[in-house]
Parts: sequence; C-alpha cells; structure tokens
Amino acid sequence: MQVFNVQGMTCGHCVKAVTAAVQGQDAAAKVEVDLAAKQVRVQSQVGVEQILAAIRDEGYPAEVA
Repeated sequence: MQVFNVQGMTCGHCVKAVTAAVQGQDAAAKVEVDLAAKQVRVQSQVGVEQILAAIRDEGYPAEVA
C-alpha cells in the first residue's frame, strides 16, 4: 500500500474527488482517505508518480508520505 500526504482536503467532496482521480487511473484501486491526518492510502498496480499526478491534477498538493 502506498501512502501519500495530501493537503487541502476538508470534506466528503474532497474524498470523492481524490478517490475518483486515483480510480480514473486504476479502476480496481483501493483508496482510503483519512481527512484528519491528510493522508491517502492507495493499493494499486499503477506507479507512484502516476497516482501523484492524478491527485495533483485534481488540485490537491500531494507527496509521498
């Protein structure tokens, strides 16, 4: 499982947007969002850089935790 620090997430809409962005790259990806910790955990066959790019394209600053 890959863990990312994602800033700017504040609500359920943010969770849905980030989840959809990741699953847009890998429909089978398992995505867990922890709003309080500002972390997204992803289990996917897609590479780290591709996931980061998808989250950033949604407008959220992201980095590997």
